[in-house]
Amino acid sequence: MAWDEWEKLKADAARRSTTHMRLNQLPAEPGGRGGADLVVDQDDLGAVGHEAFVLYGELHRTTDIAGAGADKAGAGSTTQSAAVLKSHGFEMGGALETTVEVWTSQAKSVLQACAHISNHLDFSKKLHAEQDARIAAVLQGPDGSAESVSELDKYFQ
Repeated sequence: MAWDEWEKLKADAARRSTTHMRLNQLPAEPGGRGGADLVVDQDDLGAVGHEAFVLYGELHRTTDIAGAGADKAGAGSTTQSAAVLKSHGFEMGGALETTVEVWTSQAKSVLQACAHISNHLDFSKKLHAEQDARIAAVLQGPDGSAESVSELDKYFQ
C-alpha cells in the first residue's frame, strides 16, 4: 500500500467518524420475545439441582485421599506415606504432603460448589412455585375463574 493511499484511507475514516457510541447487536427476533435466548422451566431447575446433588454424593464418596486407609489416629494412607518418607529424609514426603493438602482443599471447593448449586436450584424451584401460586390466586375473577385478558391488560397500561 502506498503512503498516499494510507493517508487517504485515514482521512476517509476520520470524516466518517462520529463522537457518539454505537453498539453492535442482532436485530430483534419476531414473535415478541425481544430476542430472549434463555428460557428455564421448573423441570430444568429440578434436573440440574438433582444432578448437582448426585455429583456431590459421588465426589464425597470417592475424593477423600487424605482419609483413605486411615489409621487409629485418623491419618490416611497417603498422609502416612508422606510422614514415613519425610522421616527418612526424602523430599518426596513433603511434596506428597502438599499434594494431599491441595487435593483436599480443591475437592472441598468442588463439593461446596455442588452443594450450593443443588441447594440454590431447589430453593429457586420452590420459591417460583410459591410465587406462581400467589399470582394465580390474585389473578382469579370474582367467580374463581381465570381473569380475562382484557382485565389483565389494564395492569400493563
